[in-house]
Amino acid sequence: MSPLAIDSPGLTATSHPIQRAGAWAVAVLAGRAAPQDVTEADLDAVAARLVEDVMTAALAPKDSTAYDWWKVLFALYPNSKATHSKRPRDHAALLPEILALFVPDAPGSPTWPCTFCGVPAAVVWTKKNLPMYDTDKTLNTLPPGVAGWPICRGCRVAAWALPYGAWVTAGSATVLSCEQDAAEREFSARNVIRARRIMQLGFDGLAAGARPEAVVLRALKALGPDLPAAATLWSFKNDNQDPWVRVTRTRRAMSLFLATVEGNAEPRRGWRLLELALTRRDKEGQPVKSGPAEAARLLFEAEDGRSRSLLSQLHQLLDEPEKSWSLRNRAALTRLAFIYAEEILGMNPDLKPVATVIADWIEYGSGAPRGRLAEYRNVALSDYKLGALLMQAHFRLTLDGRAVSAGPEDWRPLIQQRPRAWEQRMLLSATVLQLLQERGVAVNERPVDPEDEARTELLVGRPILGGEDDDDDRGAA
Repeated sequence: MSPLAIDSPGLTATSHPIQRAGAWAVAVLAGRAAPQDVTEADLDAVAARLVEDVMTAALAPKDSTAYDWWKVLFALYPNSKATHSKRPRDHAALLPEILALFVPDAPGSPTWPCTFCGVPAAVVWTKKNLPMYDTDKTLNTLPPGVAGWPICRGCRVAAWALPYGAWVTAGSATVLSCEQDAAEREFSARNVIRARRIMQLGFDGLAAGARPEAVVLRALKALGPDLPAAATLWSFKNDNQDPWVRVTRTRRAMSLFLATVEGNAEPRRGWRLLELALTRRDKEGQPVKSGPAEAARLLFEAEDGRSRSLLSQLHQLLDEPEKSWSLRNRAALTRLAFIYAEEILGMNPDLKPVATVIADWIEYGSGAPRGRLAEYRNVALSDYKLGALLMQAHFRLTLDGRAVSAGPEDWRPLIQQRPRAWEQRMLLSATVLQLLQERGVAVNERPVDPEDEARTELLVGRPILGGEDDDDDRGAA
């Protein structure tokens, strides 16, 4: 391909998450540190690679592994020349149409500001070549007489380099926006390796259960605690009729939280216990759900509120009657919950006095401790019901002549409908259960299985977010 005919920067990374992800992919494919370092010669080389890979996918038989990359392209560009059902199946007939996507702008052509980066652009593209630009159900949003959106050559190459730098499936793509460029580049670099593996081995050649959240957290962990950075994942499908976008994000303190967990023995142990608890294997022992990936997912909050929280998952693990934890492991999981509350949610509640009231009532009240623990479990997350139980416990302990370590003023933050009260009630539950286990109160939980405990000890010392079941640790294909 010849050099650019119109004087313009080779490539600019904008704030648009899809264009930015594509720009980082171009930089990685070109071996450059950042998008702004990409030269016109680099664009030529990357465009040539894109053409070769697109042609291979477009002409691949449906029963071949190479066809899996066509599925990726179809999910992003369903009406393009490379993916349309009526595309030529002859190499010589299709090649000119694919080459035309990335040719330099013709000299002397009229130009408009590029839709993404604003540099002069002589080529206009419609939605068939651009992910997430209108659907068949949407009326044309272009001004009258305008044939498409002006896109400069650099952004055209970036638009089709997108699937290399995104976390792709056969039906969707996920891109990262982060305050720190280093995290974005790391995310893109790992996905470029993964994309090449998909092209060679198909999706069946990937590890089961791998997720983009784990890749992001490893990148944030590498930043260290001195570089706080919020990260946002944009997952989307460019469907003809019903495209969708889902947004999840972490908080700016995530790198500090990860550094605190990794640098301290007990919360690190708690995180590994969480990863092990979330790992799922088939009958042959092969992983079908990656524990590190599932744990990483808990640290991302969905924009629509439909996401599991880390505190909720820890509460479920600690409060499960059929699951037995050793005192050390229960304390480690509880410590992890409190560190998350402090570093991510900005909470630092002193729940020991109120937890002591409940633990005293369970241990010394009338009837069997198991029954009172079950009664507490039934109301632990309800503001009104928990308040009623605390009042009952207060009166019972007072009538029995026992010291009561907390009163109504201490309960107030837990039983009101106010921000973070729900999270505090989960932390309270974890504290109560730990106190009971420290005291040796018999609540008829199953004894800890020595063999299971021994297996856990062999695994719990491994690094957090280790990715033993992820694609990242298999090496480049």
